[in-house]
Amino acid sequence: MTQPRATRARSIVKAVTYRVVVVCLDFTVVYAMTGQLRVAAGFMIVSNLYTTLAYVIHERVWSRVRWGLTTT
Repeated sequence: MTQPRATRARSIVKAVTYRVVVVCLDFTVVYAMTGQLRVAAGFMIVSNLYTTLAYVIHERVWSRVRWGLTTT
């Protein structure tokens, strides 16, 4: 039996839900460290853009890697 591959939609949904959690954590930590809403919000927005793209690309690449999969 072969391992099913993740669809593009599944990878995107996983990326979005993961990013929601990370964005909240980013905002909380940066705000706690700086006490500035604008700095925390700016960091949150910029960080979310490039890391979401990186995560989707990473997911798509790994969905094609056969290493570590079993056929049993």
